[in-house]
Amino acid sequence: MPWIVGIDEAGYGPNLGPFVMTSVACRVPEDAGTDLWRLLRPAVRRPTEPADDRFLVEDSKVVYATARGLFELERGVLATASPCRPGAALPLAEYLDWVSPGTQEELRGERWYTGATALPLGGTEAFGACAERFAEACEQSGLTLGLVRSVVVCPARFNGLLDRWDSKGVVLAVAMAELLGHNHATAAGAEPVRFFIDKHGGRNAYAAMVQHAYPDGLVLAREEGRDRSVYDVIGLERPVELTFEPRADGNHFCVALASMVSKYLREVLMLEFNQFWGTHVPGLKPTAGYPGDAVRFFEAIRPVCGRLGIPEAAVWRRK
Repeated sequence: MPWIVGIDEAGYGPNLGPFVMTSVACRVPEDAGTDLWRLLRPAVRRPTEPADDRFLVEDSKVVYATARGLFELERGVLATASPCRPGAALPLAEYLDWVSPGTQEELRGERWYTGATALPLGGTEAFGACAERFAEACEQSGLTLGLVRSVVVCPARFNGLLDRWDSKGVVLAVAMAELLGHNHATAAGAEPVRFFIDKHGGRNAYAAMVQHAYPDGLVLAREEGRDRSVYDVIGLERPVELTFEPRADGNHFCVALASMVSKYLREVLMLEFNQFWGTHVPGLKPTAGYPGDAVRFFEAIRPVCGRLGIPEAAVWRRK
């Protein structure tokens, strides 16, 4: 049975807060194709379908908007890609231990991080029925949700990579290589793996980036263009294929779910970020960290950074 893995990110554009990239892997029946929405239709829906008791899986920009709140995004993530169980709250730190082992050390270097936020934010009843429906749909279709893994890059490391390589794109490359490595290590036996990855900016060439992630294989470019870039990795114990394409989060279920996990994790982390700074600057309006509003927020907290001995490079991402 082949594996399909989707990779997408959240928080690449902001000047404040962490960058998050996530991979979601599904093991699918041989003849299933790549349209996993079709396989899982009893549990999930797309925004073009009428609203019902199924939950939405789509590009996070479609599922989440500030005005609508986190409910729909949280419900979809916790019903599929989490260790949360209905009826029991889970601290953010424990969710991170599950989705991003090793992240805690970097996050503990952030003065704003506590990991104490209780998930789900919207109450434990919100996702229970959806989780049961998703599990049933997976069982009936023969699909298995595999590894869900996130990489979190905080501003200090983000700026350090910029200093070393003078390129913002290297942040994407480092996170992606880490996720490819995790999936290579966990995919079973010789089963083929197909990666679908949202294109990074306007670039078409990814061979060098992929080769860095597979030092024991040889990366061959099958196609490189505006519509897609496709690579095979040969010399490994299993066939590996990677497709980079624009709007992959709207074309592939696993990419959409990876987009949702990344966005949800960043939003919960930004909740702790805003709570911390709000205690030090009374009346401070929260920020999503994006250019424009980030300047307003940073100017308000800059004096506090000085008093607390927090370097500006540990808060403000230069690009």
